[in-house]
Amino acid sequence: MLTFPDVSLTALLPIIISLVTACVATLGGLYTSRQNVAYIGLGGLVLTLLSLIALWNNNTTSFKGALLADNYAVAFSVVIVIGALLSLIASLDSARKAQLNFPEFDALLHFGITGCLIIAFAGDLVVLLIGVEVMSLASYVLATFQTSRRAEEAGMKYFLLGSIGSAILIYGIALTFGATGHFDFAGISSAIAQKDFANNTLLVMGSLLMLAGFSFKVGMAPFHQWTPDVYSGSPTLVTLFMSIVVKTAAFAGFVRVFQVALGSSDAWQIPLQILIGLTVIVGNMAAIRQNELKRMLAYSAIAHSGYLALAMLSEPSSGSNALVFYLLSYTLMNAGAFAVIGAIQKDDRGATLEDLRGLFYRRPMYAVAMGLFLASLAGLPPLGGFIGKYTLFSAAFSNGYVFISVLCIVSSMYALVYYLRPAMMMFMRVEGGEMPLQLESRPSSGVTIAVSAVGVLLLGIVPGVVLGLLEGAGKLLQAMQ
Repeated sequence: MLTFPDVSLTALLPIIISLVTACVATLGGLYTSRQNVAYIGLGGLVLTLLSLIALWNNNTTSFKGALLADNYAVAFSVVIVIGALLSLIASLDSARKAQLNFPEFDALLHFGITGCLIIAFAGDLVVLLIGVEVMSLASYVLATFQTSRRAEEAGMKYFLLGSIGSAILIYGIALTFGATGHFDFAGISSAIAQKDFANNTLLVMGSLLMLAGFSFKVGMAPFHQWTPDVYSGSPTLVTLFMSIVVKTAAFAGFVRVFQVALGSSDAWQIPLQILIGLTVIVGNMAAIRQNELKRMLAYSAIAHSGYLALAMLSEPSSGSNALVFYLLSYTLMNAGAFAVIGAIQKDDRGATLEDLRGLFYRRPMYAVAMGLFLASLAGLPPLGGFIGKYTLFSAAFSNGYVFISVLCIVSSMYALVYYLRPAMMMFMRVEGGEMPLQLESRPSSGVTIAVSAVGVLLLGIVPGVVLGLLEGAGKLLQAMQ
């Protein structure tokens, strides 16, 4: 008798829709304009989002648990799709201009989103690795989608350093399999919990290598070297996508591995605290010296990776909720900030602090929105960034990690200095009345900016709505540990 594999199309539906959208975008580029392909992509993302909402509380699996469509996966995937929607909407302005007016851009974007969804749904290390590679390969090419030496350099650095990170991650996976005999997260956790488990040396080596590999992917120090050059050299819209969608997916895999699969081991906790401390110090200290906004936000992203990594040091029930909430806040405020940069930049090198001078007197809504995003990134109340940092810091502090939590709080206060500089420049009058930068109308970027601004405000004013919905994800992650 033939035995059919456990294939649940319900659990696979969001990934299937995203993959079909990518294939349609690939073929559609041969027959229609990039703008039409972008609209098709928006429709695919909306369908993906609806399929994710339908999966909430269903807790389905596929391929005998290799793919997990639990609330944890759904919550991260919703943040990924929201980030992708904001990125694609902002890119419609480029479809009307000469910049990034290539149908291949949309195809690669959707293949990258598919890889991100695979990471969020992964139930074992092999599926996780497949998702990481699909996401990474698409991102490497997207980083070069600009005819400049900066973009070529960014893509090459991203490819070389990203490949090193993937190789380290693969070695870590191999050693973890050698120590436990399992690729699936539940099996690894069960093997480690056994009283007669004797492969601690292999497990420690595998854990540390995977920690280094994930640190490459999320841009934690000292594995952050690629981040400033890639963020500043890539097209602004690609930087927007990488800073929110790719980071969210990487943290989805990061937490699943270290809180579920390796939750019974404490070998990685002290090294992770060291990495977090280095990351928040290096990111914030370097950001204060930058004059290019994209480069400043790149170092800001490094520091935020340190804050986000605190979720691994928290109880799963509180840490996963705090992480998803902060990633949603981070997605909105970063998408809005990069959309403003894209709207005011003279070319894809981005904008400088001087370009912001007097922005309020030319485009008051851009200036107010950018000030809002910078304040939220700094963690000022009553905005989403403040609530996100509060939930993350308090979750780690309550779990006994006092020193590293206090260090993150102090570094976050220090970050106010470099967020304040561009905010002040926007409201300064230009001497002699001469404006340094003429601005064009960018309606699609305006939509991304407006949606992001409203979202940041709502997450700060009524955070209980989102945190209440996330309780199921946190409890499920705790049960899986």
